[in-house]
Amino acid sequence: MGKRQASVRADFSSFVTGLSGHAELRAHTNRTLSMLYVNGSLTENARKETSGSSARVYKGGRWGFASTPELSASAMEKLLVQASRNCELIADEKETRFELGGTSLSVERDFSTKKSRLSQKDLSEYLRELDAHIAAKYPGLSGRRVWLTGLDMEKNVFTSSGAHSYSHIPRTHVMVMMTMERNGNPVELLESLGGLGHFEDHFSSPAAFHPLLAKLHENLVKKSEGIHADAGTHDVILASDLAGILAHEAIGHTTEADNILGGSIASDFLNREAASELVSLVDFAHTALGEQCPVPVFVDDEGTPAEDALIIDKGILKGYMHNKESAAKLGMKALGNARGFQFHDEPLIRMRNTAILPGMSKLDDMVKSIKSGYLLMNPGNGQADTSGEFMFLVRLGFEIKDGKLGRALRDTTISGKAFDMLKTVSMVSDEMKWESRGFCGKKQPMSVGMGGPALKCRVNVGGR
Repeated sequence: MGKRQASVRADFSSFVTGLSGHAELRAHTNRTLSMLYVNGSLTENARKETSGSSARVYKGGRWGFASTPELSASAMEKLLVQASRNCELIADEKETRFELGGTSLSVERDFSTKKSRLSQKDLSEYLRELDAHIAAKYPGLSGRRVWLTGLDMEKNVFTSSGAHSYSHIPRTHVMVMMTMERNGNPVELLESLGGLGHFEDHFSSPAAFHPLLAKLHENLVKKSEGIHADAGTHDVILASDLAGILAHEAIGHTTEADNILGGSIASDFLNREAASELVSLVDFAHTALGEQCPVPVFVDDEGTPAEDALIIDKGILKGYMHNKESAAKLGMKALGNARGFQFHDEPLIRMRNTAILPGMSKLDDMVKSIKSGYLLMNPGNGQADTSGEFMFLVRLGFEIKDGKLGRALRDTTISGKAFDMLKTVSMVSDEMKWESRGFCGKKQPMSVGMGGPALKCRVNVGGR
């Protein structure tokens, strides 16, 4: 296993550079970490590594793909031959052929920690101490979960045009869920800390978690004593975490070019009004408003330099997210949105860090502007489709009466059509916040960043 890890950094460019057409080689390792305490008991403690390589060839308007769990020069050479054969097997003389283009570049980005790594025992002790504090500080809880998740994604990509990209992108999060009983029913709430980097980059002492735990418990008590929302269409403020997942699921997916070619509703809105003029939406590559994004992508798995993709500009739908082929088909520019999750996964069109841009309003002023409505936050599971219809669980909210926050809400939902809802946006907050623990489940999982400001809009809210 050590040999495979070291070989991810090997130079395989000689096998692919200069080949006719478009060809890719990728050496790829994912390392995952999962550790879970449930009510003081360690119930999960696992590390996993998957390594391998893949080749992809584009000829005659078709793709050929091959992969192997091996990482070696001989494996790369065989993969290219196999990928070419696979391409020839499905070739069609009538298939429209596109020039995919490419560029020569070399980019390396390594976000792994420079600090000394902690042992598995050290990590377990950190979580155990955090759990013990929760048990002692909040004895009224009926349940508690404390868990650590980590994903290291290391890739080395080479293309026939001379593009080379090495990236090592780790993400680490510690999450806490508290549960209490109210009238015989469980009420729960979740919060997390962490983001880009390893555990050592984010967590020094369990005491750093204590303020977040206090706020989590405070909101949980309020929620347990809360009310059900009145079903119907209301003026609401979607907090940044909820606005972020909405931007990703209900808008972002509709503007991925493979979905456009499959009939997404967003194809009806290109260069037309799709939202309020207060709304601008960008899929950021690696830097947003001068700061590092949660999931930085500098070169994608097709060797395309990553640039920001402007999706909506002041309410007008301006573009889509592409891979090389969809960009050629639609006469647009590929901006680095093709990524594969495991070595055996072909690159798909994926979002990177999708967010609505901040506006000019203060959150307090947004609350004051609502006579009767809700402040909604802390999203749970949900779904959306390429028609733009969505439904999301909301795990925490507060009623707004005469411009003031009132009682907390029990679990509720929001639903509607994204492009209709976006046209009702009347205020956008000046705060930009990111959620970094998200995974997108489009055919294969993929780490993504979601975020943005709070939005004032009208949306359908579920009741009891």
